[in-house]
Amino acid sequence: MKKILAIAAAAALTAGVSAFAANPFSDVSTDDWAYQAVSDLSDQGVVEGYPDGTFKGERNITRYELAQIIARLMAKEDQLNAEQRATLDKLAGEYADELANLGVRVSNLEKKVGNLYWSGDARMRYRDNSAVDKEGKKASDTWDGRMRINVKGQVNDTTTINGRLTYNMNFKDNKKDSGVYMDVLNAKHQFGDFAVTLGRYANNFGNEYSWRFGDSHDFDGAELSYAKNAFDAKVGFGQFNTDYATLKNDIDGQDAFYAKAGYDFGFAKLGADYLKFQNNNDGIKGDELYGVDLNIPVGDFYVAGEYVKNTTTTLDHDDAWNAGIGYGAANWKKPGSFNINLMYNDIGKATYFGGTGLGTDILDNLKGDKELKFWNLGADVTLAKNVQLHGEYAFDADLTDAADPDDAWTVSLNYKF
Repeated sequence: MKKILAIAAAAALTAGVSAFAANPFSDVSTDDWAYQAVSDLSDQGVVEGYPDGTFKGERNITRYELAQIIARLMAKEDQLNAEQRATLDKLAGEYADELANLGVRVSNLEKKVGNLYWSGDARMRYRDNSAVDKEGKKASDTWDGRMRINVKGQVNDTTTINGRLTYNMNFKDNKKDSGVYMDVLNAKHQFGDFAVTLGRYANNFGNEYSWRFGDSHDFDGAELSYAKNAFDAKVGFGQFNTDYATLKNDIDGQDAFYAKAGYDFGFAKLGADYLKFQNNNDGIKGDELYGVDLNIPVGDFYVAGEYVKNTTTTLDHDDAWNAGIGYGAANWKKPGSFNINLMYNDIGKATYFGGTGLGTDILDNLKGDKELKFWNLGADVTLAKNVQLHGEYAFDADLTDAADPDDAWTVSLNYKF
């Protein structure tokens, strides 16, 4: 694209922002059709010329040069109307990588109109399951899909309202679909390095795909968080509202206090968490759990591990640990990038209370006072921009005092928009 055409298009975004300006460049005459656009944007500081006082409008503009223009337009965003801001946001998404190189933070996954930001994700998944029912019958395989739409309302510079609409669809067995429902709704108030979140939000536990509790919703409460440089911490209180039939609603309606902290030393990342249930419903009985995890990068590889202890349970299997190795990182923006990891898990029933983030159903076999040992192989590969293939394989499982579960695996295509 010729530079002069790009400037004319950019000027349309700022129509009405500035008054007429003087001719800033020697090679742009007052008779030129783009004279007013060039002079206005120069007056606003959006475009710059060359040291010799020329504009060189007939040469092709580079993506980097256009990103510079977009960055300067973003600084004047509060002066634009809703339509102009929507157009600018599309440009910012298209040139997100170049803007990032300029030090401008912008998400190409969000679409903004006025004070609303929209984003979403979708998944197509197949699972070969391993868990068995009371009669010893193996669970059938599942084939399902999901779409989630996120919306963020910018109330002011420090406050946002965050929500998410979800629809789950079953492609097998003629089971009823979920229908659209809102599974996340919270208000977040930012105070410098601190933030307060109120409402329904994610509250995950466990290092490997958040294995102890991996739902991205289903906690109603209040959380105070702090993040600065390499340190972050959270404390909160609320209630789990999830319903897991296979676990007899162990945590549904359970009040809980939690605290989490992490520090990135550069050569290693250390994390710790604490969870205390307040009620005595079902099988929880006021349980108190401590967890610590470590991740050590070694070039493109990393080694990771976690240990969890339930200090108050009456069950025998009151602790859990895992350890493993991984390679690479799957970047949503970079096709061909990938991650693969292999973990060994030794999980006691007293440490797991439902809602695993693992892709297979392997932990559904933890019923009663049991201990489950298994290997888990996971991988992600970016097939195209914002499209990833995910796979998991749980194998060589050993369940105490019961028949060993079959291997379980899952594969899914995941999309972000």
